Amino acid sequence: MTPKHPRTLASACILGWALSSGWASAGSTPDLSRLLSAINPPQSQTALLVRPMAAGHSDAILSQNADTLLLPASTQKLLTAVASMAQLGKNFRFQTQIYADAQPREGILEGNLYISFSGDPSLTREDLRLLLKQVTGPRSQALAPALKRIQGNIYLVGSKQAQLQAPGWVWDDLGICFAAPVSSFIIDKNCIQGQLQPSHGGGQTGSPASLPSRVRFADYLPVRISSDAVFDTQAKRPFCNLALQRLANNSYHIDGCHKGRQPLPLAIAVTDPGVFAQETLLQLSQAQGLGLSGQLGLLQRLPNGVSLLASHSSAPLPELLDTMLLDSDNLIADSLLKQLGESVYHQAGNFDNGVAAMRKILTTLGIDLSGAQLVDGSGLSRYNLLSASQLAAVLGLMYTDARFKDLLDSLPVAGVSGTLRYGRHYTRAPLKQHVIAKTGSMQGVANLAGFVRLGANKDYLVVVLENGLSPQAKQQQQAPFGALFLQRLIDSLEHDEGHDRRLGKAERPGKAQDKQLGQPAAE
Repeated sequence: MTPKHPRTLASACILGWALSSGWASAGSTPDLSRLLSAINPPQSQTALLVRPMAAGHSDAILSQNADTLLLPASTQKLLTAVASMAQLGKNFRFQTQIYADAQPREGILEGNLYISFSGDPSLTREDLRLLLKQVTGPRSQALAPALKRIQGNIYLVGSKQAQLQAPGWVWDDLGICFAAPVSSFIIDKNCIQGQLQPSHGGGQTGSPASLPSRVRFADYLPVRISSDAVFDTQAKRPFCNLALQRLANNSYHIDGCHKGRQPLPLAIAVTDPGVFAQETLLQLSQAQGLGLSGQLGLLQRLPNGVSLLASHSSAPLPELLDTMLLDSDNLIADSLLKQLGESVYHQAGNFDNGVAAMRKILTTLGIDLSGAQLVDGSGLSRYNLLSASQLAAVLGLMYTDARFKDLLDSLPVAGVSGTLRYGRHYTRAPLKQHVIAKTGSMQGVANLAGFVRLGANKDYLVVVLENGLSPQAKQQQQAPFGALFLQRLIDSLEHDEGHDRRLGKAERPGKAQDKQLGQPAAE
């Protein structure tokens, strides 16, 4: 329902909020600073913007520091999603392909085999095994017999000297999988899953104050991980932290201590993706009985005159973006950023040309990025800077432009999906199922950008940015600022519009918009 008097919505909304909180006196409407004074964190920087999405309502009904540049964290992925859909298109897929510079005869290749990597962030070890099997396994009669021996070399083709991390990524995050290196060569997200376990050997009896540790991980993985860390079983050490040393050739050492006696899951980022890919391919080729007379190495470019033997495709772009937005997948975001650089500038993609391409694409779409600092596609860099107004412009484009409206269905839903499924205070009313948004969190940052839906045709664009949140302040919060703000916003909007206090299941934003575009609403 569209209110008859647009200005009445804003004033009644703010006044109702103020009355319920005891801020307004008779005959007065409080200023914004008074309105937010009870919930604004005393030490953090915050920026807020709320705008109704109903037709004819383009003005914000609430705005605070909306043009202040702050760290966006993973809300930056909204920009990456829109730019990728605009430039690459919904049919885009990453390709991993096998070529040869001669025709195999009777199972023998008198030449070289080339495996071309494209930086597919979803490529797995099993995908590679099946790709190799296309040439080493049974083949149709129209093709040559299964390949059994290569007289030349095997080359893995990809950019060897690519930027693996963007400027501004925190150094001590680089060994952790959420900051895995962004390379042409990606296998299993360039991530090693394992477990640090207490070792009960050595003839110890009773309950010792500390126990040595051991690392368990899949023995086929071409990495080496050692540990002399200890488990502080009685949690008596005043300073007890683990440290990861990243050594050459994907070797690692863990030292320090861990409180308690429960095993600790490990997710360690591969340090050298090229070496990891070489050793993985060597294992897979040997397991399939593929003989190699030459060497296995890396190559920058695919030579001319080669023939395609086998191919593997990733899922199409919309599925990759769905994972990226729902799970806040950094590797997908930055791999797509490099694809933007390659697509726009016709050269090997990297963070520099990827960011330039993203800025160019979004500017063409009408997004004003004046003053913004863009460094990567994931939001991991501490050098990124965006305003609430700029994020709101991207969200507005997603909501109104038919090319991007499907991205709305990939945003996390409070209490239901993605990074909001188990979020504190998002699993119950009034936020559950009514907040549909991309989150952005890192140390000191707690952001959210998306929509609040209160019913059909009652969508509100909302951006909440909070920077400078110390770990101590976060621990002492009774409720996160973003959740508290959204609760009060929903209470105020419902009071103003006379909604029933019982909140039912809300549709995702964009369904009413589908009808306005003359299309049936998706189920």
